[in-house]
Amino acid sequence: MALVERFLKYVSFDTQSSEETEVTPSTPGQMVFAKYLKEELESLGLEDITLDEHGYLFATLPANIDKPVPTIGFIAHMDTSPDMSGKDVSPRIVQNYDGSDIVLCAEENVVLSPSQFPELLDHKGEDLIVTNGKTLLGADDKAGIAEIVSAIVYLKEHPEIKHGKIRIGFNPDEEIGLGAHKFDVEKFGCDWAYTMDGGEIGELEFENFNAASAKITFKGRNVHPGYAKNKMINSIRVANRFCAMLPAHETPEHTEGYEGFYHLISFNGDVEQTTVAYIIRDHDRARFESCKKKIERFVSEINAEYGEGTATLELRDQYYNMREKIEPVMHIIDTAFAAMEAVGVKPNVKPIRGGTDGAQLSFKGLPCPNIFAGGLNFHGRYEFVPIQNMEKAMKVIVKIAELVAIK
Repeated sequence: MALVERFLKYVSFDTQSSEETEVTPSTPGQMVFAKYLKEELESLGLEDITLDEHGYLFATLPANIDKPVPTIGFIAHMDTSPDMSGKDVSPRIVQNYDGSDIVLCAEENVVLSPSQFPELLDHKGEDLIVTNGKTLLGADDKAGIAEIVSAIVYLKEHPEIKHGKIRIGFNPDEEIGLGAHKFDVEKFGCDWAYTMDGGEIGELEFENFNAASAKITFKGRNVHPGYAKNKMINSIRVANRFCAMLPAHETPEHTEGYEGFYHLISFNGDVEQTTVAYIIRDHDRARFESCKKKIERFVSEINAEYGEGTATLELRDQYYNMREKIEPVMHIIDTAFAAMEAVGVKPNVKPIRGGTDGAQLSFKGLPCPNIFAGGLNFHGRYEFVPIQNMEKAMKVIVKIAELVAIK
């Protein structure tokens, strides 16, 4: 099965994860897909294949050399985003893309246009896999899975390429932040690994946000509005007062690069009670801690003004910047950098403005930077992946395996 054929088969599985179920995997479709992949890996002759009850699938390609070399891993996630349906995905291939608008769904007037997505023009002359405008595509991260499996097949078919022991790992629920929670690092047994979960060709990432969530509940006092003077406390207004205390331009729509933000993700309530939820993000650990302290201080100020217990804060760290775990082993970045250059890819080292399974795995003892899988416009109907990007990603995996073995 060729790379593209493999990818098109994978996206036919509905593996959308869910934040509501509180089980792992969060949806049954992910286990269906995991079992299919397990059978495929068995048919390819891999060893030490395990699939646990939580949907974590591991397998081994044995070394084909005698000298001791590090055991490395390649990891991708099986779920697709809850942001849009991944059911009945019906992709098509736009061959030799000419730079014009691509009509995804004529009846709903869904158009993938370079006027809105100028990155399309970087892929003129290439073959693009696009959606039918009604679902996401699933290149995040089934492109990564297809690339890893195809690279392993290539290494098996080309024994002249010498490599050490290679482990592959496919996990559920990355899109809801739980992909690494039940990942057994000791069982995986690698010196280091790479997640194949980045976007555009050349991306190489070993920095990500520090992340926390903040939920603030505001208690009000409801009184008939005609007789409310000096009695009513409108929790909606108090919540708005709190939101206005935060820096107006430290939001996702005003920041880029290494700039952090406070992101208001929900606001629900009435006069009696209102709840707001934020996510807090920053690459710099000191600034991250300062942002959390600012939230705490503003909650205290609200309570000082309206009465103790008016505002209640639930603040929880989610993940941290993996840079502090990667810097002591920067040779793993150097290897990926060299592999990209060797196969004609210009490395683009950049911070992740988000999280990754690799960050959590790095803090669990498995250094795990992120490499491009090739897709763009993830999580929606405008998602697409150039076939040439996927082919390059597959070659990078092969070259990393080769370079680790010859050092």
